Amino acid sequence: MNNRLFAHIPYKFLRENLSLVIERRINPEVPFPCEVLDTLIPEELAAIADGLAGNGLRTTIHGPFMDLNPGSVEPLLREATLRRFHQALDAAAILKPQIMVLHPGYDKWRYGESQDTWLGHAMDTFRAVLERAEKIGCVIAVENIFEEEPSTLRALLETFDSPFVRHCFDVGHWNMFNKVGMEEWFAELGGYIAETHIHDNFGIKDDHAPIGEGTIDFELFFSLMERYAPGAAWTIEAHSREALERALVAIEKYRH
Repeated sequence: MNNRLFAHIPYKFLRENLSLVIERRINPEVPFPCEVLDTLIPEELAAIADGLAGNGLRTTIHGPFMDLNPGSVEPLLREATLRRFHQALDAAAILKPQIMVLHPGYDKWRYGESQDTWLGHAMDTFRAVLERAEKIGCVIAVENIFEEEPSTLRALLETFDSPFVRHCFDVGHWNMFNKVGMEEWFAELGGYIAETHIHDNFGIKDDHAPIGEGTIDFELFFSLMERYAPGAAWTIEAHSREALERALVAIEKYRH
């Protein structure tokens, strides 16, 4: 792998198979769900960080997201979300990732016409995150999840207008929820993309399948990435070792 290509590697696997990850030259995107954050040993993470950096490998982080919402109208939920984000930033301060991916927490079924309410709260949460991320040197990339079109993400990104707040385009999520074409999405947000999550599906459920095992037009996807975000990180989001092996083979035809 080169410094542009990453792969989803759970922390437990990374901890137990660090030598294999180094041998295979895999730049890991390390997810930090709540159960990992609550049991994380800083000295252990520091040793992993030293091992990766010492062998020329780079990292990204996927922050916690389950049941969290940075733009929630419930103050206690926003407080819990920010606490988890700060725990992830503690890990980032040790691992020194290039990017930390965070979920926005917005969906139209909960907020309806109250997009501005969500946006105002989300701005406050991300502002606190950004203050620390800039000091670490880590870009915050906000990922599309349930978004059918890019307006709420664009409003958040335009509000900050910062090179440390960018977009993670998840092509699998786009395929499941989109009401606009991929070209239209890129015309709106392509210039903000710092990272992309690469996996395939049939538009029904989040299969996290390798390229070519679903219905996504990857010829179009990679041509748009080259046009709008040629320096972005590519992260393979395979959720099993077997799928990752197939994904690593499938992506080779798109690497220059």
